[in-house]
Amino acid sequence: MFLSELARAAELYGVELTGEQMEQFSVYYRLLIEWNEKMNLTAITEPKEVAVKHMIDSLSAWDGNRMAEHASLVDVGTGAGFPGLPLKIFRPKLHLTLLDSLHKRVTFLQTVVQEIGLSDVACIHARAEEAARNKAYREQFDIAVSRAVARLPILAEYCLPFVKKGGLFVALKGMRYQEEAEEAKRAVKLLGGAGAECVPVKLPELEDKRAVIYIKKIAATPKAYPRKAGTPEKKPIL
Repeated sequence: MFLSELARAAELYGVELTGEQMEQFSVYYRLLIEWNEKMNLTAITEPKEVAVKHMIDSLSAWDGNRMAEHASLVDVGTGAGFPGLPLKIFRPKLHLTLLDSLHKRVTFLQTVVQEIGLSDVACIHARAEEAARNKAYREQFDIAVSRAVARLPILAEYCLPFVKKGGLFVALKGMRYQEEAEEAKRAVKLLGGAGAECVPVKLPELEDKRAVIYIKKIAATPKAYPRKAGTPEKKPIL
């Protein structure tokens, strides 16, 4: 059931998936549903909804003109692994780091990575504000990506410190994406980013408005950022 829904959604969206990739997505779906019974991973569980709203939505972040297939990518606040794991399945040469603040979710992600047989994936248990101050992660990635974590001014403070100069911050956003892009202008500039290019996304058989926002990193993030845990959310840079 899930495989046929994914095949249909991929075809409608114009994404080509190999037999091996389809099998990997199938294992991912099975584990997501199994683990969701014992911990809260997702409210979306129907095969068609997972195929479209999780898997294909995650793949909408990929842009071959902006991203290299062997890029280093950190998924900040990855939750159940979206969009990082679908992107890794789709582009297996990516060097992927999945970052989440909840230990149980990190255990789930490690299980998925192992069962799917993915290599070159690091699952890190940490808050974004703390990990971004660690030399091992600060300004070490070509791409930082995030979905459904926070409004863009807050998300920029979580994500841009991870991105190296010349790299890219990618945010998957819902219907208020233009409003958020406007609201985040000061934060993006202050944190070393430039502009916010919004690319509208139309998912198969869904009418809702959504977009992927691409922000280039043109300068180093000042040492003061990100501020200590909790502060970006309480006092966003506006």
